[in-house]
Formats: sequence, C-alpha cells, structure tokens
Amino acid sequence: MIGKLDLYKVFTEVVRNQSFSKAAKELYMTQPAVSQGIKQLEKELQIRLFTRTAKGVTLTNEAHILFEYVSSAINLINVGEKKLLESKDLMTGELKIGVGDTISKYYLLPYLEKFHNLSPNIKLKIMNRTTMELINMTKSGEVDLAICNLPIKDPAIEVKKIIDIHDIFVCGDKFKHLTKEPMNIEVLLKHPLIFLEPKSNSRNYVEKYLLTKGIKIKPEIELGSHDLLLEFAKINLGIACVVKEFSQEYLNTGLVHKIHLNKSIPKRGMGVCYLKSVSLSPASKRFIEILEESHTA
Repeated sequence: MIGKLDLYKVFTEVVRNQSFSKAAKELYMTQPAVSQGIKQLEKELQIRLFTRTAKGVTLTNEAHILFEYVSSAINLINVGEKKLLESKDLMTGELKIGVGDTISKYYLLPYLEKFHNLSPNIKLKIMNRTTMELINMTKSGEVDLAICNLPIKDPAIEVKKIIDIHDIFVCGDKFKHLTKEPMNIEVLLKHPLIFLEPKSNSRNYVEKYLLTKGIKIKPEIELGSHDLLLEFAKINLGIACVVKEFSQEYLNTGLVHKIHLNKSIPKRGMGVCYLKSVSLSPASKRFIEILEESHTA
C-alpha cells in the first residue's frame, strides 16, 4: 500500500508539471526513476496514463478520471498531515473537559483562561455533570478529561491529584455559639444537618468516614448544589457540610462560620481523571501541566 501511494504521488506531480523531468526535480528523484514509476503504475492499472507531445506529456482520456480522485486524495493526506503538525504545536483542535458546577465556579476558571490565552486556537468544550456521570463520560470518550472530587476508584481511570480539599461544617449566626470551642462530632450531628444529595461524591466520602466511627447521618435537608448548602446554612436552616476551599468567600465575609471539631475529617483530593488506555492529546497534556505548575510554583 505504501508503494502504491508513492506511485500516485509521482503520477500527480507528472500531471501538474506536464513533464517527467520537472516532476523528478520536484520529487528529488531521477528522471528514469519517475519514468519507471509511471510504467509500474500503468502495468498495475492496465491502462496508458500519458501521451508524449513536443511540449511534454498529457493525460490520456482514461487517466483524467483517475487524476481527479488521486489528486483529491493526495490533497486530503497533505491537509491531514498539516493538521496533525498543528495539533502537536497546539495550533488547532478541541479539548473537552467534564467538571462539576462548584469546581468550575470556585477553581477552574483561571486555568481555563490561562490555557485559552496560551492556545487560543484550541476550542474548549466544557460539560457540567456529577462526578459519577463525568467518569462514565470519560470512559465513553465524550470528554478528554474530568476534573473531579476524589476519591475515584475505577480500574479504567487514571487519577492525578492536583490539590487537597477539606470537608468542614459551617453554620449561620443562630448556631454561632457552636464555634466557641472544638466539639465532638457526635454532639454536632444532633443538630439539624444540611448535606448534598446521596449521589454526590462529597457526601459519600463524609458519610463513609462517619460510618467508620459508628455514626450514621440523617440530614434534615439534602440539596443538589454546594452553593445552596452555604445559602441554607447562612439563613440558619441547619449545620451544613461543605468543602472549605470552595467556601472561602462566605467564611471570609462572615456569612457563615466554621465549626471546629475535636478531630477533623481527613483531607481528600481534587484532581484530573482520564482513560488509562488512551494516550492524552497534546492539548490535554498542556492543560494538566498548567494545573500542576500552578500548585508547584
């Protein structure tokens, strides 16, 4: 197949130049080698391709149809090679990232901006889903990368932790007295609780940790977004379990208050997930590098 492709390249150059000798110069070949290539192609196709004239060579009637298709194919190959080189240099292409709403809002935006500024020709496609949905989308190829709260345990998925995150409890002014001194979590959980829905990876992590302590939670309120946890805690509807790193604005302005525990919930991670069986694209590699560089500088 490779030999046949080379023959067609010789064929198209002879047509464009209307000369065996000029085609040979374009291809950095000898004229006898070009002539031999055309003879070989004619033998394989069992047709005559060129007619010799005083001005050079011209296509036979039968070869005109062949040239239309071969020329188009060669052009497409050249375009494909060009696109591949551009992709390697991050000059074109698409990067599909799956991420949750909270991580998008409180973490990812500056890194998307930096990537776009460095590689403006790479089209970004961002899809917001729950962690488990994102993992399934990564496995099906719908996204190149997923930015998720960890832990993720799936044999098909490679996980690269980027930062540590901490689960904490916060309250509004009504429960501010609970922040005066560290308290046992068993005592804290006797108050009305606000948690994410059970399908949430964050909820599952905290719930599993508490079960190791023999504690089973029964939240008064279950919500679908991290922002709502903070809002409900702010208006004193209960004690909310939130991620500290995504709650700094509320904590710094005093809209909610952190409740200190005698023993904190163990930290976990947030990171990038991608398929183990598929090589990362240049754009995916560059985006991961941007995330890593920001936390090692």
